[in-house]
Amino acid sequence: MRLPRRRFLWLAAGAAAPPAVLRVAKAQSYPARPVRLIVGFPAGGASDIVARLVAQWLSERLGQQFIVENRPGAGTNIGTEAVTRATADGYTLLYATTPNAINATLYDNLDFNFIRDIAPVAGITLAPLVIVVNPSFPSKSVPDFIAYAKANPGQINMASAGNGTPGHLAGELFKMMAGINTVHVPYRGGAPALTDLLGGQVQVYFSVLPDSMEYIRAGKLRALAVTAATRWEALPDLPTVRDFVPGYEASAWQGVGAPKNTPIEIIEKLNEEINAILADPGIKRRLGDLGGVPMRMTPPEFGKFIVAETEKWGKVVKFSGAKVK
Repeated sequence: MRLPRRRFLWLAAGAAAPPAVLRVAKAQSYPARPVRLIVGFPAGGASDIVARLVAQWLSERLGQQFIVENRPGAGTNIGTEAVTRATADGYTLLYATTPNAINATLYDNLDFNFIRDIAPVAGITLAPLVIVVNPSFPSKSVPDFIAYAKANPGQINMASAGNGTPGHLAGELFKMMAGINTVHVPYRGGAPALTDLLGGQVQVYFSVLPDSMEYIRAGKLRALAVTAATRWEALPDLPTVRDFVPGYEASAWQGVGAPKNTPIEIIEKLNEEINAILADPGIKRRLGDLGGVPMRMTPPEFGKFIVAETEKWGKVVKFSGAKVK
């Protein structure tokens, strides 16, 4: 039986359809079922709160549920490894954060490589830390603090929310660049660290803004500077560390990643939707309430940012001697 010429050409074209066309078609129908967003922290923390907001926004925009799944443990490594082993189809995503960049050097025997095994999708938010001291501490500025630390080496206790956390490494970077020596005192989370800072058991803490803001405003803690490259809207009169330590910058960031080999069309679709969300004035205000600003980036830009952060914090980890097995 001979096919009509038009019918034959149509079938031949379909049989020879390039993979790119099929991928685009698949991306256009994405998501066709619920998507998991893996968060490497327990429910209720700052990263979990923003991740749930992102999931809600994506669910509303894309018409499918984006479900936050908390996989805490090993400084986010458990959740990250689960994503690296997931099918690369866009239905399992990672809520990536600063510890992912830190852990590449902090841990010796990871079963994955964050840069190699996670494809960057989009940045979400960038948030500075703030240097806070107990009001009884004599230093009232960063230069005062540096001078006091140099005059009293090893006599200042620096709290952190745990070994290898962003606050710990921000403090170690400060020590490295300012040429001072303080004693690191790790806690099991930010709450107990703040409690002992308020009680005077430790003298300084590199805190995320939402945790310490009410104490700063109430005069229960003294803020010396923010760790961002520029002054922060929530504390406009507070200088930056780099005003006194040239080149210093430390921020906590959050974003979205996917297993390597996830179709680029799906990554670009997610990136476009997330960046559209971050441009909304209401979303900007909500992130501002949580201490951050939107971090709108293309996937390649976010990838370059992750590489730079991994290299930066790797140097600080090696300087500090911090290790977690």
